[in-house]
Amino acid sequence: MCVGLATVDLVYRVDRLPGVDEKAQATAFDVAAGGPAANAAVTAAALGADVTLITAIGAHPLGALIRADLAACGVEVADVAPDATAPPPVSAVTVLEGTGERTIVSRNAGDVAAGVPEGLDRAVAAAGAVLVDGHHPALAVAAAQAAHRAGRPVVLDAGHWRPVFAELLPLADVAACSAAFRHPDGADPLDLGSRHVVVTRGPRPVLWRSRDGRAGEVAVPVVAAADTAGAGDAFHGALAVAVARDPAVADLPAALRRAVAVAAVRVQHAGPRAWLRRLPGAG
Repeated sequence: MCVGLATVDLVYRVDRLPGVDEKAQATAFDVAAGGPAANAAVTAAALGADVTLITAIGAHPLGALIRADLAACGVEVADVAPDATAPPPVSAVTVLEGTGERTIVSRNAGDVAAGVPEGLDRAVAAAGAVLVDGHHPALAVAAAQAAHRAGRPVVLDAGHWRPVFAELLPLADVAACSAAFRHPDGADPLDLGSRHVVVTRGPRPVLWRSRDGRAGEVAVPVVAAADTAGAGDAFHGALAVAVARDPAVADLPAALRRAVAVAAVRVQHAGPRAWLRRLPGAG
């Protein structure tokens, strides 16, 4: 199960980034569902997992695009705000030819309120693992608490600090943090209750630490990057699948090796969806 943000992503490939008051002609263009939790769900489904994404989309016409793309990717959607009339979040993603580096302008989830649905505890109890990205904070906390009560592992996608993480970190079995993640007081996520902390650093090795004192790193495959958009989300989706298959997280390094392998496939292929067909054992 993935809980969090679903967006419309407008993805442009360009051979140069325009400056102020300049225009650039795109070399390619894609439209797809995006967002951390949605991208993670798409990855998990491609790896053969049965995935439900709990999110807020609403009744705006753009929401139909999100639903259709996720359905085509094998993701079941539970929309907690089906009658919302505001447009869903839209992100403009620019990917630079040659390097695969991306820039993103987004609105995130500010206009669509997400409540806590009835039956959340039952749905969470039926899941192998729960990934939360911290968007739609009340929903994220409720899902993580339900997972904690049901004994289901929680994977937290912690990219940049948001206030809701103060409530989510103590509930996380695996807090997957970006190199940019910082608690405002400098607190260590392990000291706040997370069982394991993972730090991704782009092409550099992934670092991990556990509350029992174990620590280590996992090498990232060296590949030619064509498109880095969503690479972290792919990593998180693959990590959630691995944790669902090892709910005690007895072998975190093995789970991380699988996750970095999936992320390496993602960055080698341009576009938001073509890479999924290249996954070994994709469902």
